[in-house]
Amino acid sequence: MATTAPTVAVIAPGMMGSAVAARLTQHGCTVLSLLAGRSAASLERARKAGMRDATPDRIAACDIVLSIVPPGEAVGLAERLAPALRAAARKPVYVDCNAVSPDTVLKIDAIVRETGAIFVDGGIIGPPPEPDSSKTRLYVSGPEAGRAAVLGQYGLSVPVQPGPVGAASAMKMSYAGITKGFTALGATMMLAATRAGTADALIAEMSVSQPALLKWLTSQMPKMPAKAYRWVAEMEEIAAFVGITHPGSRLYGAAAEFYSAIAADFEGPKKGCEKLDAFCAKATGKS
Repeated sequence: MATTAPTVAVIAPGMMGSAVAARLTQHGCTVLSLLAGRSAASLERARKAGMRDATPDRIAACDIVLSIVPPGEAVGLAERLAPALRAAARKPVYVDCNAVSPDTVLKIDAIVRETGAIFVDGGIIGPPPEPDSSKTRLYVSGPEAGRAAVLGQYGLSVPVQPGPVGAASAMKMSYAGITKGFTALGATMMLAATRAGTADALIAEMSVSQPALLKWLTSQMPKMPAKAYRWVAEMEEIAAFVGITHPGSRLYGAAAEFYSAIAADFEGPKKGCEKLDAFCAKATGKS
């Protein structure tokens, strides 16, 4: 006998959240969200993804709640939904899918579990999912992880990460610390070489000695400035994951400052962003 597709709350309708919602609706799920006060662009993404506006009470009545917000908003969302979760007659599975440290996810776990709802730790790796969802994986962990893994039947890739609550977040922190940390390092050197007038020489050398690295950097860089504002808190979470007393944590504190500066440049003069675009254009022969 066919099972009924779950009703899923996806909060919020950003680039990732709306793409996740679209995969779920395409596979028969009803997807709700909190749309009040969202920008016109967010509302349009929600409409295209098939997301329906709902109150916190209706969100709490869903089968599964996916929290997909900027890292700095993850705890606040759990606190905002806590009264509705506490009042819900049938408790949902609450999955925190955000780029936060294991310590932060344990705080969210405590907030959610106090309401009687079921908590699952999650971490998304990959771009907003497209029909080939194998490129994007929602890792889940904790004793109730299997209850979120059911979404693997509805258009998502949801591998269960062995371990307790915090294991999926540790996986996400480790992966993002390499990829986004390295993006910050690469961008810093691209800008420094441009200021020094050695960008062409750097590109020529890397084309010979590090072609794969150059290709990766120049494919990642054009997409980075628009996301930089989200990555500030993520770098701070990674710094906490590394350990505040560990020298490596300072690398990610500096990366947070770098992404903050890039985000401000993206919203303002775009001088740094234009230099990064010019470097990538030269490296890929598009200038």
